[in-house]
Amino acid sequence: MEDQNQNLIPLPEQEQQEQQKQQKKKSRKRPRPPASAAGQEQQEQQEEQRRTHVRRLAVLGEEDGAVKLLEELLFGGEEELLERLLEGDEENTGTSLVEDGDDGSGDSEDEDEVQLHPSREAVWVDEDDELEEEVDMKHRYRRDLIRGEAESTMSKQKLQQRMREQFQRSMGGAPSWADSNVKKKKTDEDDDDDDEEDDELLRRTGNFVASSDRLPGGILRIKKCLHANSSRPSEDGLTSVQFHPSAQVVMTAGLDQSVSLFQVDGKTNPKIQSIHLERFPVHKARFSRDGDTVIATSLRNRMFYLYDMMEGRVTPVHTVRGLNEARVKEFSVCPEGGALLLTGTNGYLHLLTLKTKEVIRSMKINGDVSGVAFSHDGSKVFANSGTGVYVWDMRSSRCVNRFTDEGCVRGTSIAASPNGHYLACGSQSGVVNIYSQEACLNSANPRPLKAVMNLLTSATSLTFNPSSEILAIGSRAEDEAVRLVHLSSLTVFSNFPVSKRKFVYRTSCLDFSPHSGFFSLANNKGHAPLFRLLHYKDF
Repeated sequence: MEDQNQNLIPLPEQEQQEQQKQQKKKSRKRPRPPASAAGQEQQEQQEEQRRTHVRRLAVLGEEDGAVKLLEELLFGGEEELLERLLEGDEENTGTSLVEDGDDGSGDSEDEDEVQLHPSREAVWVDEDDELEEEVDMKHRYRRDLIRGEAESTMSKQKLQQRMREQFQRSMGGAPSWADSNVKKKKTDEDDDDDDEEDDELLRRTGNFVASSDRLPGGILRIKKCLHANSSRPSEDGLTSVQFHPSAQVVMTAGLDQSVSLFQVDGKTNPKIQSIHLERFPVHKARFSRDGDTVIATSLRNRMFYLYDMMEGRVTPVHTVRGLNEARVKEFSVCPEGGALLLTGTNGYLHLLTLKTKEVIRSMKINGDVSGVAFSHDGSKVFANSGTGVYVWDMRSSRCVNRFTDEGCVRGTSIAASPNGHYLACGSQSGVVNIYSQEACLNSANPRPLKAVMNLLTSATSLTFNPSSEILAIGSRAEDEAVRLVHLSSLTVFSNFPVSKRKFVYRTSCLDFSPHSGFFSLANNKGHAPLFRLLHYKDF
């Protein structure tokens, strides 16, 4: 502090006082040893400089304002300095930095609030709300609101006030969004800007809250509808259910020797047409690739039927040239259309053209074929058996790969996803292995991506939905043995099937509509339960 005081320029009136203070300090302090010649010379120069400044101030006859402000700032003149700064800003800008509560206009704070928040009239008034109706307070939902036995009844207005008070107590006071007396000190220009920002936000909100196109896992948003064949239930167990590839139609077929078509609306599902096949319990029925024809096979017959829906004509096919099989039971429709791949005995697969009704090619694997699935482009076919999974090239009729389904003793079913990413293999133990289709084409020992172990009996039905997001697995050996697998997370949806009573029963066939909007299955009770998958918007 002493060094700082030496650098200051003393004022004329203060010079004598300063000298007296220094003399008192010198008398109190111990004598210092004499300074060196250089130090004495420096002190003399500073003293001479100080005297020069004093003489100049004396000539001017005024104080140094900068020194005064510096002293006030160093020794506690902050408030005075702030006032001066405020005064200087007022002179420059013409406005006050501090709001004056009384501007001389005579308007009170309450009047300002009234102007900012004008009273609004109700758009619509219900006359019944104005009636002094008494409410019974003894009801169990309102007992907590009464404060004595005298309040056995209460008017509606008083009840609303009591409920409002209880809400505010539970919330710790009225929330800010419910307080209409909050001041809003904004100009009209600011309000216009805020309104424009709000409008812009509302225009863009749709992009922020729109649901994702990707199917989420865990819980499947599903609604149970009226049975697909409710207008004509089967008298025996159903063996087939399939949605039309282009029309909003579903087909059912079963052991009651009939094939039926229904329009799918989720509410009434009216019957379109039903045909009866004499002494021909249907084992499997499928639409052709273009959807114009229904192919139906039986359990013990070599013959099969072709039903032309456009002309309404049923054509039996008694013999197939080049086919040496005792019966025709299992088949698959080729993706290219116009051909069927028949599953024969002793590991044979026969390619049959519908145009000439003849076999043009045959393939053979070791063991019996238990399931067939085409790749998404139809160039490859996967055949499951007890000895492994075979991959055949349809153009060259050559086996291009063979691998063993991990942990499988006997294969029972197989399915390939439409997008070409997944291959599912079902086994007699109920385990369903999900593979990468690329690994199954190129590797002799692919590792499954997931082993689904939710079934305890033989996995007899496997179906992918058209978007390759869901895999449906089922077993005809036990009731309610159907599960839906979310392929992105490789987890099973936990809410299907969940019901107070059985409705799935033993399932022999599963299918999704062309855009996954509906899901149906065929059970042994003659019904085709129908479900609406709410995530998908189209049929």
